Amino acid sequence: MRTYHCFWLLFWAGQPHQSFLTPLSKRTSGFPEKEKVLVLSGNSRRDLHRSKRSWMWNQFFLLEEYTGTDYQYVGKLHSDQDKGDGSLKYILSGDGAGDLFIINENTGDIQATKRLDREEKPVYILRAQAINRRTGRPVEPESEFIIKIHDINDNEPMFTKDVYNASIPEMSDVGTFVVQVTATDADDPTYGNSAKVVYSILQGQPYFSVESETGIIKTALLNMDRENREQYQVVIQAKDMGGQMGGLSGTTTVNITLTDVNDNPPRFPQSTYQFRAPESTPPDSPVGRIKANDADVDENAEIEYSITEGDGYDMFGITTDKDTQEGIITVKKALDFETKSLYILKVEATNTHVDPRFLYLGPFKDSATVRIQVEDVDEPPVFSRPAYIMEVKEDVPINSVIGTVTAQDPDAAKNPVKYSVDRHTDMDRVFNINSGNGSIFTSKPLDRETLLWHNITVIAAEINNPKQSSRVPVFIKVLDVNDNAPEFAMFYETFVCENAKAEQLIQTLSAVDKDDSYSGHQFSFSLAPEAASSSNFTLQDNRDNTAGIFTRKTRYNRHEMSTYFLPVVISDNDYPIQSSTETVTIRVCACDHRGKMLSCNAEALVHPTGLSTGALIAILLCIIILLVTVVLFAALRRQRKKEPLIISKEDIRDNIVSYNDEGGGEEDTQAFDIGTLRNPEAIDDNKLRRDIVPETLFMPRRTATARDNTDVRDFINQRLKENDTDPTAPPYDSLATYAYEGNGSVAESLSSLESVTTDGDQDYDYLSDWGPRFKKLADMYGAMDSDKDS
Repeated sequence: MRTYHCFWLLFWAGQPHQSFLTPLSKRTSGFPEKEKVLVLSGNSRRDLHRSKRSWMWNQFFLLEEYTGTDYQYVGKLHSDQDKGDGSLKYILSGDGAGDLFIINENTGDIQATKRLDREEKPVYILRAQAINRRTGRPVEPESEFIIKIHDINDNEPMFTKDVYNASIPEMSDVGTFVVQVTATDADDPTYGNSAKVVYSILQGQPYFSVESETGIIKTALLNMDRENREQYQVVIQAKDMGGQMGGLSGTTTVNITLTDVNDNPPRFPQSTYQFRAPESTPPDSPVGRIKANDADVDENAEIEYSITEGDGYDMFGITTDKDTQEGIITVKKALDFETKSLYILKVEATNTHVDPRFLYLGPFKDSATVRIQVEDVDEPPVFSRPAYIMEVKEDVPINSVIGTVTAQDPDAAKNPVKYSVDRHTDMDRVFNINSGNGSIFTSKPLDRETLLWHNITVIAAEINNPKQSSRVPVFIKVLDVNDNAPEFAMFYETFVCENAKAEQLIQTLSAVDKDDSYSGHQFSFSLAPEAASSSNFTLQDNRDNTAGIFTRKTRYNRHEMSTYFLPVVISDNDYPIQSSTETVTIRVCACDHRGKMLSCNAEALVHPTGLSTGALIAILLCIIILLVTVVLFAALRRQRKKEPLIISKEDIRDNIVSYNDEGGGEEDTQAFDIGTLRNPEAIDDNKLRRDIVPETLFMPRRTATARDNTDVRDFINQRLKENDTDPTAPPYDSLATYAYEGNGSVAESLSSLESVTTDGDQDYDYLSDWGPRFKKLADMYGAMDSDKDS
């Protein structure tokens, strides 16, 4: 027979106790008043049934934020198998079991060891079970229950932002939306009023208000003006518990800025402005600045300036400086103190962006009067024209006046003016000008064909103040006169065939003229009188500025006459008539039966100098032969064999041999060993001559070394004798230099350079003991000593 046992779960929720071992009979009941018991009993499975209850046994409540010193009691676990003998052991598992929640394994009491925060975790799910201590087997099935944390008002409302920033246009209506603030409460919104938030305004009245439930901030005052106050700081409070006493609260700051609208017209700070401008002020130059003040900012303060009326409407202009919003008055035309010295203008300043909502405040523009005083300055002379154009014929005589320029001083003083030509524009000094009256005249002949236009510059300067000067361009056109005769348009090289027929056209001529012709050139052609009757050719004028050359006879012979010269007279029809005589060269050539040229006189055609091809070839051959001869002669001289001076034993004393070879002197170290002459003791027996290569090498004879203190004459005689008997010695007309100084002198050095370094005066009396050769020195230095003594 199977036996079923009953497992009771008893939980007690109430106030904390002094000790978790306190008997149940001493506990103070919170909610609920009676125990919560689950009874599982019966003798068989068929007897098991669940009775209807009005509460859920497996859901229990525990207050958060427990502040007691002892553990907080949660409930008690009990099994009907527990006889009180300690044979059963209670086990707890699930969320926080063993750490946050502990169970007395003997009594089944469950306690919370830490403060619980519903905002961190609102529900804990645990499982309870009773097991036999001896066998370790469960005596009851595992049961699951829930501990739900009850909320208390321990969180104040928190705004989503610490600081809010908002802006609205100035002059807004009452109730205009500004911004909405939002605060949240972490408490349980389903339990009491802990999370019910109400908004209120702490700072910012009477300008703004806030809706208590939505947190919407609105304007509360009419016509708030940005120009009076631009920034507002509003403090909003959010309080839970529906705003009741004891509720928690939080605050936030809202910075509200009033944005600008165009509600202020521009205003000039003064009604009249005065400026001064020198009459020399160039156009587009600024005269002065004016500014109208506008309390608005940005585009609402943009101003457009204009000149509405005044006697200087066309003389001055005004523009707006976009950076400073100032009106810049500028000169439009050149000023003249003598013409007008005072201008009065009316300037208007207008807003460019006008808001129609504020037109009732008045016109958004203002006007002011501007007086401009023109100051007199010393101005340079002014020419009567900006430029002068003059014409002159090219045949005018020198010093002819071609025109006049005029300039005056515009100042009231009317200072006299002098004129001059800028020579940088007339480098050839073709023109000159009268400095007093400005008349321009020629100083050199003109030629239109060389230069048609002359562009010069005339300077007018005040006599009293030459720095005040002005310039004007003068364009002088040279007019044409018929001073050039017509001439051939090109060089004509005409050919006539030997078999030409009479009256055959062999050449067409045309002419040009450097002169201009207003009605067109008309040229006439004719043969010169000396060739008109005796010529072998005729000339026909075509009356269209061309002419044709025709043959007069039937045949020509180039061997009899190879070239004909035909003088042609060309005349124009202008006044005065100009004519010239041009010569046409006609060459006779051999042609085929169709008149095609085969060959002409080659000597005449190819070589105008008259030299034939054969003659040129002969001249070229002669030049080549001459060059070859010169080259061979030079090569033979280079390779000519040099022979020794003595080529035979015959007496050659009566012969005169000229070598034209000048010795190199001491610097010629290739021919002689100068060191040997300077130091006879260092003779090298093996050195040979280096100027020639003898056929037979003569062994040089060893010469005796000069003895010490050998006389110079004996030394030279010895060397001369050796050279006379030496067949390898230099030529007889060579100059041998012997620079033998000797071994020294008992007089030592005669230099006076070292005498300067001596400390005392020297005694030169010893010079008298050296003999007559040193008498002059003794007299000179002895006289110096006598002068010092005196």
